[in-house]
Amino acid sequence: MSFDLIMAQLFAGVALGAVFVLLSTGLSVIFGMLGVVNFAHGAFFMVGAYAGVFILALTGNFWIALAAVPLLVGAMGLAVERFLVRPLYGRGSDYPLLLTFGLGYVLVEVVRILFGSDGMPFETPELLTGGIDIEGLGYFQTYRLFVIGMTGLLMLCLWLLLERTRYGLIIRAASRDPEIVAVLGVDVRRVFLLVFGLGTGLAALAGLLAAPMRTVNPEMGVTVLIEAFVVTVIGGMGSLLGGAIAGMLVGIVVSLTALFMPEMSTISMFALMALVLLVRPYGLFGRGVLAR
Repeated sequence: MSFDLIMAQLFAGVALGAVFVLLSTGLSVIFGMLGVVNFAHGAFFMVGAYAGVFILALTGNFWIALAAVPLLVGAMGLAVERFLVRPLYGRGSDYPLLLTFGLGYVLVEVVRILFGSDGMPFETPELLTGGIDIEGLGYFQTYRLFVIGMTGLLMLCLWLLLERTRYGLIIRAASRDPEIVAVLGVDVRRVFLLVFGLGTGLAALAGLLAAPMRTVNPEMGVTVLIEAFVVTVIGGMGSLLGGAIAGMLVGIVVSLTALFMPEMSTISMFALMALVLLVRPYGLFGRGVLAR
């Protein structure tokens, strides 16, 4: 087996991991802030891919789709939080879990009615076709480089928002003690609303970026939801840093396992999760209090 092949597979794993990072980040943001385990996250991922297909067919411009998809699906997330999730706060964690579980199925059926059950292709943007041949390392597809770079930029922006802005301070404070933050005059409900929208927007963006690398179909969110939860558990529930590291780690492990032992690629992430939890019961960067 050549070195170039191993490097190409490793690179594919990093690109896959970048999609996992966006997914787990959206999931972690919603759980860490609202305490809601969002089982509709995979459905929002799928809706993002289909929204990209629709906007691309309408405008013929991938860049318009890249800007519009997270905004449109994020707005859908705002409506879901405001009218469906918010009335269930304070009733126990099972209620929003069951609600989002059912919502995921509803979204899948709506998309199946609108677009059919057959898979839809999503062409790689012309500007991002081809690749770069780096001597001694191998050939790297331009689109996958774009996905990795885009994810890195978004994670940097999210870190700056949470750690270097006043609004980020409010988000972090409200995730720990929303009652005290509310007493200080902050509208915690609006913070919850925007955080849920941000999380669903990230899921939709992950779906759009993943679309050229996999077939767009109504069931694509089911598998990816499992993958997102595995990544989130490995990184630690509610930990953005843990989700980022775990996403890359899972992507690389799955990709390399597919190269050397294809029959084990599906279960490799679960084996990794089991190993991590044996050593770190709350994940790599999880906090025990939050997990409970």
